[in-house]
Amino acid sequence: MSDIAINQVIAQMRSMASAAGNASELAGPEQVTGANFSTLMQDSIEEVNASMMQSKALATSFESGDPQISITEVMVASQRAGLEFQAMTEVRNKLLTAYQEIMSMQV
Repeated sequence: MSDIAINQVIAQMRSMASAAGNASELAGPEQVTGANFSTLMQDSIEEVNASMMQSKALATSFESGDPQISITEVMVASQRAGLEFQAMTEVRNKLLTAYQEIMSMQV
């Protein structure tokens, strides 16, 4: 079951990468602004937040006894949200490391 969630996360990351690549190809390397990147990051954060909220809502529904929600759905949603959050955290950490390296360079 976790393979499905991982494949979905990988598919989302590939689609986001291709969307970022298409935006940079259309604008040209000189015209790509921080706004494109910040929009991409904001959209990613919103998707992770939505996934976490959906996972929480499924867990709450299951705990309250909703017969249409199975434990499998709850666990898959929870694992997916966790993986998305971990991926987002890793991207953030890499960005911070890159920023720190750039700021420590002597000009």
